Amino acid sequence: MDSFELNKILGAILGTCLVVLVTSFTAQALFAAKPPEKPGFEIAVKEEAGHGAEGGAAAAPSEPIEKLLQTASVEKGASAAKKCGACHTFEKGGPNRVGPNLFGIVGRARASEAGFNYSAAMKAKGGEWTIDDLNKFITNPKGFISGTAMGFAGIPKDSERADVIAYLNSLADSPQPLPTAAK
Repeated sequence: MDSFELNKILGAILGTCLVVLVTSFTAQALFAAKPPEKPGFEIAVKEEAGHGAEGGAAAAPSEPIEKLLQTASVEKGASAAKKCGACHTFEKGGPNRVGPNLFGIVGRARASEAGFNYSAAMKAKGGEWTIDDLNKFITNPKGFISGTAMGFAGIPKDSERADVIAYLNSLADSPQPLPTAAK
């Protein structure tokens, strides 16, 4: 192959590269991507009616907790509370995990478990954990105490929630008497 043929091949390669480079610069100038204002993607979450109110009481259950507790089962509650065991312990003197130990929770002051760092919203709520308050909290934690660090969505089924409350009430040296339906 002579030098003329070699020059034509190298010229064609160089010309092609030059055309691709100019096309790339032109495309970037015409179709410049705008960087997002905030990195990441927004996840749309459907707002519930109970949100936004001060104290954010959860939506009323279909049946009063007093009536549901009459047929509640501590054994079923222990089984249903296993999902709570990922973050909480239930035995007397048990350690705190992601959430505080729940032994003796019924009648105990809120945000009072020693050695656990409660959220500011939980500390500000004050008061004691009554059965009615536990019912509202377990239904929708973020609705009952807006700003709580508890990431659990809640237990929407009334009978399952009553079973869990009956189980939590049984976890005490002297369990609280369960309220009757004729309260």
